[in-house]
Amino acid sequence: MYVKSPYPEPPALPEVNAHYVFFKRPDQAEWPNFTIHVDAESGERVMFRDFASQVQDFATGLGAPRSQGGMGIKAEDKEIIGIMAENSSEYITAVHACIYLATPFALLSSYSTPFELKHALTLSKATRVFADAKYLKTLLPVAKAAGLSSDKIHVLRPAGKDGKGAAEAKGRKSLRSIVEGVRKKGIKTVDIRPATKTTLAYLVFSSGTSGLPKGSWKRQLFLCLSILANNLFISPSSPAAVMISHGNLIYSVGQAMVMAQVMALVHTPPPPANPEGVPVTLAFLPLHHTYGLHSYCFRNLLAPHTLVLMPQWDVNVALRCIPQYKVSSLALIPSVVHQLVNHPAIEKIDFSSVQFMGSGAAYLPPELGAKMAKLLPTDAQVTEGYGMSECTIAAITQPLNGMLGGKLKQIPGCTGVLLPGMEARVVRDDGTEADVNEPGELWLRSPNVALGYWNNPKANKETFVDGWLHTGDKFRVDENGNFWFADRAKDTLKVSGAQVSPVEIENCLLDQPDKLIIDATVAGVSGGRTSDEKVPRAWVVLSAEGKARGVAEVVKTLDDWHKTHLSKYKHLRGGIEVVDLIPKSPTGKVLRRVLQDKYEKELKKGKVKGKL
Repeated sequence: MYVKSPYPEPPALPEVNAHYVFFKRPDQAEWPNFTIHVDAESGERVMFRDFASQVQDFATGLGAPRSQGGMGIKAEDKEIIGIMAENSSEYITAVHACIYLATPFALLSSYSTPFELKHALTLSKATRVFADAKYLKTLLPVAKAAGLSSDKIHVLRPAGKDGKGAAEAKGRKSLRSIVEGVRKKGIKTVDIRPATKTTLAYLVFSSGTSGLPKGSWKRQLFLCLSILANNLFISPSSPAAVMISHGNLIYSVGQAMVMAQVMALVHTPPPPANPEGVPVTLAFLPLHHTYGLHSYCFRNLLAPHTLVLMPQWDVNVALRCIPQYKVSSLALIPSVVHQLVNHPAIEKIDFSSVQFMGSGAAYLPPELGAKMAKLLPTDAQVTEGYGMSECTIAAITQPLNGMLGGKLKQIPGCTGVLLPGMEARVVRDDGTEADVNEPGELWLRSPNVALGYWNNPKANKETFVDGWLHTGDKFRVDENGNFWFADRAKDTLKVSGAQVSPVEIENCLLDQPDKLIIDATVAGVSGGRTSDEKVPRAWVVLSAEGKARGVAEVVKTLDDWHKTHLSKYKHLRGGIEVVDLIPKSPTGKVLRRVLQDKYEKELKKGKVKGKL
């Protein structure tokens, strides 16, 4: 089945360095000098013009010739700058300085184990790394093992009050010292380096033109861009480095422009509640992930916007910041939604400033989304969408009711429609086109689809085929072009020759009317009729009601429930196990492998628990 986006095509934007789009637009001359970043821990504020100057000066310090006091970095020397840090204004500065210089950067997870970090350094071929001081103790020996000399390791953020990393950071170049050096020495500002649509911008690791009503268009644009940035279900991708170009970034901006204009025709948000009158986003998603990177580094620069930057997720800090800074936009992930709605103090938190909530990174059960929505003002927008690193950020998003002259509407449980300029095919396992409402693998085509995988011809051959991105995710499309998520193709099980969707079983368990659980995941484990056949097993987290009833009663109730509502071949032959927490990555992806490996080890030892 072939589907094309119902929206107008994105405008033709110039083939230039993406920095021009983020910092050199004519409309920015009218912007006030607003607070662009707030550190959630210290309360330190960074103003927009100071931030723009810091980006320019840091780029100059990196790119100016050594003879002038700079570091002489340029893409022609095959430089790739790794960034390993927590969320901070410095991190965002580094990202934009690299774009300014048309020098690729590689997003290194601050959660990496030494093994994972060595793999990332080796795969990305990073020639130097800027890291928070607190990570240097881990980074330095790994960098040495990967062949990266110590003098190529620099400091992004200095050591904090605890002094962690201070010794390792001593004597090293840092963002702060480089910027100060440029200003003290009066080094001439380097020019913005040229870039084409295929110029590599970064590597990320994957585990109506005048339709804006006058006078209020800025407020409308604020919310529209927040919606587009924050409502994405980012699909987990293969363990490869995805290449995103300047052209990909610019096309993504064009998509945002179209969406902003179309949304503004049907929704006028109230003025933001903070004193400066600009929207405020709670920025906790890790910047090394596509979802956080675009939400906080790129989309927030399309209109004045304040980010309250949380170095790491802390539910208590978040609940303090939301009323303190009058947060208007919440970009959440399902695991965080779980924490929020089940927090003992949640009913006491003032969410009155929140205009928008989006959930992404993983599938959000409708019941959980509804529970979170009840905490927000009645006129707040709550949406989801779908994207992945391989299509820069977004592919599908839920529309607002009434968009495109009433042709589109938001449907509960529906992922949405294709973003402007995108084409899709839904394909059966045998490569033929699926019918209307028939699940199949989603293929995507658009200028925002990535260049491919870095130094991985095998993965490129399998994933980027004849101009189509094979996502590995299964969707069905109804007669109106609405996309409905069916499953992650790679997680689909085959039981007795029939396909079994873990998502379907998870939804069934979460739909049990007594609400005995707050989270569930399903994966395949040993126990099939053949050595290679897997059977479904569930891991669940009890609600307060479930804990009151006890493990045995909950397991029996869920077993009876799912057997009544699902076909026999979908039954949990691997059993049901109660756990304290479903392991998830920082971006909300369920780490099924952790649960599967633990089960298999216990099975060998004869210690399996919770199996019926």
